[in-house]
Parts: sequence; structure tokens; C-alpha cells
Amino acid sequence: MNIQQVLADIIILFAGIFIALVAVYYILKNDIQRFFNLKTTELNKESRAHILPLRLQAHERLIIFIDRINPPNLLVRLHQQGIAIATLQAGILNEIRSEYQHNITQQLYIDSVTWGVVRKLKDDTIAMVNNAVQGLPADVNGIELSKAILQHMASIDENPYDLTIELIKKDIHRLF
Repeated sequence: MNIQQVLADIIILFAGIFIALVAVYYILKNDIQRFFNLKTTELNKESRAHILPLRLQAHERLIIFIDRINPPNLLVRLHQQGIAIATLQAGILNEIRSEYQHNITQQLYIDSVTWGVVRKLKDDTIAMVNNAVQGLPADVNGIELSKAILQHMASIDENPYDLTIELIKKDIHRLF
């Protein structure tokens, strides 16, 4: 046998195999796509079933976070008789940051807009406490800081903590 004949036979064989594979692909193409679509649908249903409890838990934890950094609740928890203003300020800021760090992973399970509002509420709470401290003399005690913060909260038309909780509740209702 000559080498040209062997090469020609190999090329014809590979061309035939290639044409057969292409034909099989086009014949089974719809079945293959249907199979993968069905698998994707099944996986989506399973992941939704597993993720829904995590998402609900994240919303619950953020509501608790907001309630814990709400100044009236925060001040009741941290205030001690005769506490210095700097000590109370440090305690408040530490508590807010600690609570935030404890709940930071919840952003994986909630809407990014809602997470942005929660983060802004945390930042605004820190700014409010720092501004209240700056408006007071250094020699006053923690009661004066508490009064300044609560007066500021009373002067706000709509409580941002309640508004943020309402936003989280709307997020929860969108899940169902």
C-alpha cells in the first residue's frame, strides 16, 4: 500500500466520523438543551428552598441590629449613673461598630439597596453621637449626652430607624 492511499483513507475516516458527530449533535441538540434546562430549574428550586430561610434570618437579624442601635434602646443599655461623656461616647460607638461587624455578612442575603440604607443608618447614628458630643462641654456627664441625643431624635419628623425597619419588611414581603 502506498502512503498516499493510507493518508487519504485516514482523512476520509476522520471526515466521516466528524460528519456523523455533527449529525448526531443536531439530532439530539433539543434533547440536550431540554436536559440542561430541566437540571437548572431543579437546582434553582433546591437553592431557593435552602436560601429562603437564610434570607429570612438575615432580615430578622438586621431588624434586631437596627433596634439595638436605635439611640433610646442603646442609651438605656449603656448608661450608668455618673458615667463620663467620653466613656459613654466610646461605649456607644463601640457597641454600634460591634453590632455592625456581627451582622456584616447579612448583606449576602438582602437587597443591595436595603443594605446601603442599613449601612447609612449606622454611619448616621455614629455621626449623630459625635455631633452631640461636640456640642457639649467636656466636663458634663453622660446624662447630658443622652439628653442631647434624645432631643435630636425628637426633632426628627420621621424616625429613620422605623423607616429602615419598614424597608426591610417590604423586602421580606417581596420574597413571597
